[in-house]
Amino acid sequence: MTEASTSPPFMHWRRNLNLFFFGQFLSGITSMVVQYSIVWYLTETTGSATVLSLATLLAMLPMALLSPLVGPIVDRFNKKALLIITDTVVALFAVILSITGTIAGQFPIWLILISLLMRSIAQTFQMPIIQSIIPTMVPKNEITRVNGQLGMVQSGNMIIAPALGAFLFAIIPMNLLILLDVLGAIIGIGLLLFVIIPKNEKMPERLHLLSDTQFGFQQLINNKGLWYITIIVAFFTLFLMPAASMYPLMTLDYFGGTVAQAGLIEVAFSGGMLLGGMYIGIFGKWQNRMKPIFWGYFFTGITVGISGFLPNNQNGFIWFAILNAIAGLATPFLQTLLMAMIQESYPPEQLGRIMGVLNSLMTITGPIGLIFAGPLADLIGVEKLFVIAGIGILICGATNYIIPTARNYDRELSKRINN
Repeated sequence: MTEASTSPPFMHWRRNLNLFFFGQFLSGITSMVVQYSIVWYLTETTGSATVLSLATLLAMLPMALLSPLVGPIVDRFNKKALLIITDTVVALFAVILSITGTIAGQFPIWLILISLLMRSIAQTFQMPIIQSIIPTMVPKNEITRVNGQLGMVQSGNMIIAPALGAFLFAIIPMNLLILLDVLGAIIGIGLLLFVIIPKNEKMPERLHLLSDTQFGFQQLINNKGLWYITIIVAFFTLFLMPAASMYPLMTLDYFGGTVAQAGLIEVAFSGGMLLGGMYIGIFGKWQNRMKPIFWGYFFTGITVGISGFLPNNQNGFIWFAILNAIAGLATPFLQTLLMAMIQESYPPEQLGRIMGVLNSLMTITGPIGLIFAGPLADLIGVEKLFVIAGIGILICGATNYIIPTARNYDRELSKRINN
């Protein structure tokens, strides 16, 4: 690994990073407003758990299936250009959906689902790009804190977007609201042009997708502690995603709430995430990061599970919002700290291929759970999915603790880095 790949080859890395974060923040708000508006539109027009789970399924499938193939592309080609291309694709499909809705007077469900699919394909590229960019833009000893700060940016989006989306959903026609994606793309691309993204070591331009995917998989499986953690996170996703896809229906049908209240739940969860991300961003220098990860499993499982026992009235809804704020607070300790450990485990020039395999393995179980989510919710009640999810998450956390190589992974990683 060259020096250029281990630390930023320019002096003002913080100013450069802030510009990158600012662009992600502004473009992310518009994209998430549109995303929430589409989900609320489907909830209001269909009221079907099956349609919601299908929408979430299509949003997850590209991440699960394409991530291993995306990784080699991310490692080889200009990351800034890839981000610009994906933003442009999302904006293009927003225009198509808006024009169709304007002409037809309503939005065909099939076109909405295709639009969600294309947004997910773009995100499948964007996630490993950003994950592989961060270690090249900051000093190594700042990676955990910077990931926490990135989590703060994403949480800020998730706080503002639901409330703003609910407000705009009520006063702006859907065909115009969708065009916010175009505004987001213009903002994101414009600011990205001024961001300096260091290049990794030169790799052959020719793609060998199967061998590159095999390389990423082999690198992961050879790292036993991280391999076990990845499998556990896959089961975590299997339990969580069916319940997560039902949040709008839980608010509107089970608690008898409104779109504004559905937005409030998202704000409560994201507010908790922001506080968790702030704590990590300021104080995130644990000697053993697995300890807060275990607490993240515990509080996520408890809060999600209890949500399924709440009464189906407005008092229950208030407690639902409180529990979601606590779950949001716990989430960064799972996501952010794990991502920092992964980034420190491999050279930056390998991260695209390894993150591709990791993202695929961690999310592949989500679509499996979502296949059964809608019919199961219609059969036993949407609230029961939260009970099942809570129990499953607690089992995942306990399993991670029981396996020694998974429990002690961060300690062993520190020894490897310092030697």
